[in-house]
Amino acid sequence: MKENLIPVELLQLVSVDQAYHYRILPFNRKGNKITFKTDATDLDQLQSELEIIFGLEVILEEESTETINKNLSLNYRKTTTDTVSEMHYSTDFLEKILMEAKQIGSSDIHFEPFEKSARIRFRLDGKLKEQYLIPSAEYPVLINKIKIRAHLDIAEKRLPQDGRITINTANEDFDIRVSVLPSLHGEKVVLRILSRDANHINLSSLGFTENELSLYTEAIRKPNGILLISGPTGSGKTTTLYATLKALNQPNVNILTVEDPIEYTLEGITQVQLKENIGLDFAATLRTFLRQDPDIIMVGEIRDADTANMAIRAALTGHLVLSTIHTNSAWATISRLIDMGIPPFLIAGTLNMSIAQRLVRQLCNHCKVKSEVSKDIFPKGFQIPASLTHHYQAVGCEHCHQTGYSGRKAIYEILPVTTDLSNAIKDNQFSIDQYVQDKNLVTLQKNAVELITDGTTSIDEVFSLLL
Repeated sequence: MKENLIPVELLQLVSVDQAYHYRILPFNRKGNKITFKTDATDLDQLQSELEIIFGLEVILEEESTETINKNLSLNYRKTTTDTVSEMHYSTDFLEKILMEAKQIGSSDIHFEPFEKSARIRFRLDGKLKEQYLIPSAEYPVLINKIKIRAHLDIAEKRLPQDGRITINTANEDFDIRVSVLPSLHGEKVVLRILSRDANHINLSSLGFTENELSLYTEAIRKPNGILLISGPTGSGKTTTLYATLKALNQPNVNILTVEDPIEYTLEGITQVQLKENIGLDFAATLRTFLRQDPDIIMVGEIRDADTANMAIRAALTGHLVLSTIHTNSAWATISRLIDMGIPPFLIAGTLNMSIAQRLVRQLCNHCKVKSEVSKDIFPKGFQIPASLTHHYQAVGCEHCHQTGYSGRKAIYEILPVTTDLSNAIKDNQFSIDQYVQDKNLVTLQKNAVELITDGTTSIDEVFSLLL
């Protein structure tokens, strides 16, 4: 048996505990016969026990311990903690999915209907992994349970809906954001798992280099102005903002936030949940914020010209404004604001710093291998720096569930708005490439190359940043 992914329809027949306890891997099933690979020694006793457990005729095939270990870690991810048995939740399938996703560190759960079946996928370390297949007939029942828990209309199947589920266990309380989308074969549902605990978030542990952290800390200490963080969905922008708020949170400072959704709760900070269906949008909330005597305002996202204008107004009246925006680079943020209709002189007068951010998976330190650099592994036209003489490749082992990666970290591109840059923005005439070269600014690409060189990540993981 080679090291590979077991089909989901076989995988879900055996629980994680059963797979590791009995040292078995489901290999094939035909009718009422199921074949397992195993490295167990007493095959007769094991066969008898498994036939009682599964109610099927069991066939056992011997396999090496090394292969069994590799495939167990690849296909059956153990929980990140040992507290599952202490969690008092029912045997309901939905509860099982939610708890399993939380325990193994999944950020999102996808429920997807198709013509003849439906699947459930977990997002782990930024990548989706198929976890369950369920019959089409059972799918609507599962979706209705989710909608009831999220206080949504179970009769409405034609329009998108958004809701929230609160989970309370003996060990931890957390929230789940629910998004329902009508599709061809039914409703697709995505659940985003939101941790309420922000104690583990710190600026020093996000991924800033020493120089970047110094620049960033200096920018957030200014009494007014705007600081914008850009990047695609799932790049860690909100986590950086929460770490910033945690660093700024003092008894003598009034901090207000408007978010969609509230992902973490921070003691001492007034947080407002967006409710656009009743007119409570970013712009309307910001107008009210200005009458609440704030020192620092955090806006979850600048989505439109109204929100951008209100953020500018807040900065002009002596407040520090933190927010996110969807652009591809730190410089593109300035262009995006201009496209929204914000006059360049206002951007120049209020923007303190623009930051671009990405999340990259880190190579597993137990199994990564060092290799020589060659041109064919880089994008066409990429100039390989002289310092980049080697790189590291992902392999996979039991420590990283055979993925080759363990954990993620953020990389940043920081663009402080200096006097020179401010004047250039006002004139709306600027060559950013020349400015970056003159000021020796570290771009996302430079940071990516650095991570490749020191073995933090692989070329494959940051390939798009090298284009």
